[in-house]
Amino acid sequence: MDWKLEGSTQKVESPVLQGQEGILEETGEDGLPEGFQLLQIDAEGECQEGEILATGSTAWCSKNVQRKQRHWEKIVAAKKSKRKQEKERRKANRAENPGICPQHSKRFLRALTKDKLLEAKHSGPRLCIDLSMTHYMSKKELSRLAGQIRRLYGSNKKADRPFWICLTGFTTDSPLYEECVRMNDGFSSYLLDITEEDCFSLFPLETLVYLTPDSEHALEDVDLNKVYILGGLVDESIQKVTFQKAREYSVKTARLPIQEYMVRNQNGKNYHSEILAINQVFDILSTYLETHNWPEALKKGVSSGKGYILRNSVE
Repeated sequence: MDWKLEGSTQKVESPVLQGQEGILEETGEDGLPEGFQLLQIDAEGECQEGEILATGSTAWCSKNVQRKQRHWEKIVAAKKSKRKQEKERRKANRAENPGICPQHSKRFLRALTKDKLLEAKHSGPRLCIDLSMTHYMSKKELSRLAGQIRRLYGSNKKADRPFWICLTGFTTDSPLYEECVRMNDGFSSYLLDITEEDCFSLFPLETLVYLTPDSEHALEDVDLNKVYILGGLVDESIQKVTFQKAREYSVKTARLPIQEYMVRNQNGKNYHSEILAINQVFDILSTYLETHNWPEALKKGVSSGKGYILRNSVE
C-alpha cells in the first residue's frame, strides 16, 4: 500500500519536482544538464574521429573502422588526383597537336574498326592463312599458332589500313580450332572468313602469292589485287612444305626482302634465321602498306633474336 501511494504521489508531484530540478540542477553552456554532457563526452572519447551521419550526429566506430575509412579516403583522393592529371595531360596534348581528333568512345572506335575491316573485304588487301598443314605440328606448336593468330588479328584491328583475313583449310572439329577457342577470347566473333576449303580453290591461281622463306624471289611491293598466303606453321616446324605446295599448284612465290635490306649480326650463338611467325610477317606487310618503306617495315617485324640487323645499322 505504501509503495502504491508513493508511486501515485510521484505521479502527482512529478511536474513540480521537474520544475524544481530545472531550477536546482546546473546547466551547461548549450543548455543541457551537466550530467548529460559528461555522458556525451565519454561517448565522443570512444570515437574521436566518428563518422558523420546524414542527420549530423556522431556515430560510434572502432579504430579498425576508422583506419579503413582513412585508407578508403586516401584511395579516393589518389584516383581524383590521377584523373585530374590525365585530364591536364590530354588538354596539353591537344594544345600541342591541334590537328588530332578528340578522344572517341569505345563504341565509336569498335564501329570504326568494323567498318574498316568490312571495307578491306571488298577492296583489299587480302591475306590468307593456310591452315591445311596442321597435322605436321605438335600440340605445343598448335598452341603457339593459336597465339600467333590472336596477335595477328589484334594488329590488324589497330592498322589504319587493315587486311581482310581468311583462314583456309580450317575445320571446326580440328585440334587447332579448339586451341583458338580456348586461348582467344571472342574468337567466334572475329571479323574474318573461316573455311574448310583450300586457298588454291577459293581464288584464281594467278592472283595468289605464297610467302615463303624458301622462295628465290624477293617481294618488291604489296599489290592490292593479289592475295598473299602465309603458311600456318610455327618456328619449331622443320618441314619445308609451303614452298613445295606452292610449286605443286604453280603459284607464284616470294620471300620478304630480308637479304636485300638486312645483314647478319654477329652473336654468341651464331644463330641466323629468316623464318618468322605469321604475326611477325603480318606486321611487316602492314607497316610496308602504310609507309612503303621496307627498312622500317622489316625493323618492325624482324626481332633482334633472329640475328639480322638493318644495313645502315652497321658501323
